[in-house]
Amino acid sequence: MPNYQPVTVAQHAEKRWQRYTNYAHAAGDAIAPLVVQELQKAILSLPIAFVPQGERYLLVAVLGLADGKNLFIAPDGRWLAGYTPAALRGYPFALANTEDGQQVLCVDADSPLVGTDGEAFFNADGTPSQPVSDVLNFLSQVANNRAATERLCDLLQQHQIIQPWPIKVQSETGEYAVAGLYRIDEAALNQLPAEAFIELRDNGALVLAYCQLLSMQHLPMLGNLAQLHTQAVQQATPSTTPQGDLDLEFLNNSGTISFGNLH
Repeated sequence: MPNYQPVTVAQHAEKRWQRYTNYAHAAGDAIAPLVVQELQKAILSLPIAFVPQGERYLLVAVLGLADGKNLFIAPDGRWLAGYTPAALRGYPFALANTEDGQQVLCVDADSPLVGTDGEAFFNADGTPSQPVSDVLNFLSQVANNRAATERLCDLLQQHQIIQPWPIKVQSETGEYAVAGLYRIDEAALNQLPAEAFIELRDNGALVLAYCQLLSMQHLPMLGNLAQLHTQAVQQATPSTTPQGDLDLEFLNNSGTISFGNLH
């Protein structure tokens, strides 16, 4: 788990940080939060779902079939999908909320990206360096978009059109269920009264609902990626192309992928 600590002059004036070169830091993330502003790109390559968070639902990209395993990250740290969720692109930084509601920029103190090489955290006068300011601006935009996304999820929940998403996977040890994911109830959505339907449309929640439904076509891709990861573990040399790269041709043929053992 990341050890996020506030970025301060006292702690980081003499330290430096490096930009990540792969996504190994997200290898254990089976889901990643999404915001509505990135949906148009995310639905092109990622299955999207809702997960309960307290009394509300959080919009997420589904990246794995089991806790602690991100199937969209190759053994060498490469990202295997066409789009990377914004929540994974700020590392080693993150925003945290203080008790009085203020947002504070934090950094993973245990990350190998934090040390004596790379970008400075602060300028000589104690002001944040431009790279750090750019990261803070990016994370702040994502946080603001997340608040808007939460409001849309709340609206969908109010109209009772979010339902459990039953997913079963056939493994070598037998069939097991992937629990905790939710999806749009398409039948309930189609049966909404006109007034409720218009409310969802006018507030932008209808787009979110349809994007989630469309993204479900990518679920079979997780099964193929799971098999690829299994090959990489079981064999000293994973399945490769003649050039020595992992064979990911199936990612370009999503229209012909069979659900197989994943449904």
